[in-house]
Formats: sequence, C-alpha cells, structure tokens
Amino acid sequence: MRELTRVAPEVRERLVVRFGADVLAWLDALPSLVSRLAALWSLDPVTAGGGGTSRVFRCIKRDTGTPVWLKLTPEPLIAREEAEALRAWAMTPSVVTLLAHDLAAGALLLEAVEPGEKIRERAWKISEVAALLRDLRVPSPTADERSAVRPLTHRIDFVFDLTGRRLAASGVNAPAVAAMLRTARAAAQELATGGPAGLVHGDLHPANVLSGPGGRMVAIDPRPAWGDPDFDTVDWILDNATDQTMLDSKIRELAARVPGMSPLRVLSWCRALAPVIAVPRICAGQADAQTRFLTDLARH
Repeated sequence: MRELTRVAPEVRERLVVRFGADVLAWLDALPSLVSRLAALWSLDPVTAGGGGTSRVFRCIKRDTGTPVWLKLTPEPLIAREEAEALRAWAMTPSVVTLLAHDLAAGALLLEAVEPGEKIRERAWKISEVAALLRDLRVPSPTADERSAVRPLTHRIDFVFDLTGRRLAASGVNAPAVAAMLRTARAAAQELATGGPAGLVHGDLHPANVLSGPGGRMVAIDPRPAWGDPDFDTVDWILDNATDQTMLDSKIRELAARVPGMSPLRVLSWCRALAPVIAVPRICAGQADAQTRFLTDLARH
C-alpha cells in the first residue's frame, strides 16, 4: 500500500502550490487513509494517479470484482461540492455515478466509466457534445442556503488567479498579456453575475469527459458552481479553433442542438476565457495559429 500511495516529488510540489505546505502532512497520512477506506468499502487498490487537487486509485470491489475509483482530496470542501453536484446529476447517464462518500475525509467512491477513453484522445462531434450539455441542463436544480457549491464568480476568481500565477512563474515578461488577463477577468465576472443560473460543471473539457457505454460522453471531475450553463461550452467551442469563421460556425451548430444556449453569451464567454487557454500556450513558447487566434479573440 505504501508504494501505491507514494507521490512523486513533482506532484507533491504541484499540490503544495495548490494547497500550501500543510498538504505534506496529508500526503504522509495517505497510506493509512487509503487503507481505512479500502477496508470500509471492501476495495483492493491496484493503480494510482491524480490531478491538481486529488489523488485517485483504481480499485476492485472485493465482493463483486467490479472496478471503481477512490478519489481523495486534502480539502474536504472540494469533495462536498463534487458530491452535491453528482447527487444532483444522479439520474443523468452523462455524468459519472457517485457510489459512496466520506466527506469529512475528502473521499469519494465513483463508478468506473467503461470503456473510459478520454475524449481528448479521439475525434469528437458537435452532436455528441450537444447531447452531453443537454443532459447536464436537464435536472435544473437551484441553489439554497444548504448548498456547499459556490457561485460562478468564485470559480472565475480561481481560474484567473491560477492563470496569473502560471504567467508569473513562467518568467515570461509580457505586460500586454497581464493586461489582457485583467480585462478578460473583469468581462468574465460581469458575465458570471448576469444571465441564467443553473448548476455548472465548471471544468468541462475533453480531458474530463470519457467514452461511456454505447459511445455516450460521460463527464467526470466537476468543479461545480451556480451560474450560467453556457460557461461549460467554452472549451468545446475554442478547441482547435483558429479563426472567427470556424468559431462562429461551431457556436451556431451547437446552439441549434442545445435548448436555452445563447450564441451571443457563448461568444462573450469565449472572448473572456480565451486568455485562460492562451496563457499556458504562451508560457510554453507556442506561437501557432490557435494561440494567435486566442489572443486576438481576447482583444476584441
């Protein structure tokens, strides 16, 4: 178990950047936490991985032999927000199923999505994305005073703060890019405080969507928020877009398939969030057609 829960130095560093130095104690306690939850839920962990906010373990259920995923985060609020969103989407086949949770421990037990190929690794169609977005909008829950999920304005702040830190850490001396980020942030906050309100996935891009049964797209890893559902369209519209004609065509095609989607608001969201996608590319020294288009889009 200790070898399976060992975290590489570069991953530890990313988690420290995200959560602060206190996360190191959580990482040290990870073997005992995984062992406790494996006993509680009758799991045999077999592989490990994780992203910027969690560690995940592919496990086999001892009683059924079926695969499941154990997801752990050092910040219990992240688990509470995700669990609330997954419960709201419980009847939606386009979202991963929550099987159990220990929210005090920041732990979620999730059904394995099969075959589970990441959508970013294959070509996808607008019609598939439209079906996913329609399913996410169907439950139409609303926020109440008991909700752990925060407003979309909070998500906007997080995304732009993170992008700003990446720009600063890159050593790229680009005052124009920093100014572009500030302008885009104000535009995004204005969009987030107006328009329709619903449950937003918050991190809906091709790496967070898997191929499910029958080829259906299945969303995982929500960073949910209460706000404009059109926020969730941006990564799909901007993916591989290199000119305004292509962008407009994708918006029209998707809007025709998703009731309630506003082409004007989607275009505004694309302009406001284009720097969030462009900055990591700029930091990596990319100057291709897509990077140039994203920066041009943000400035208009």
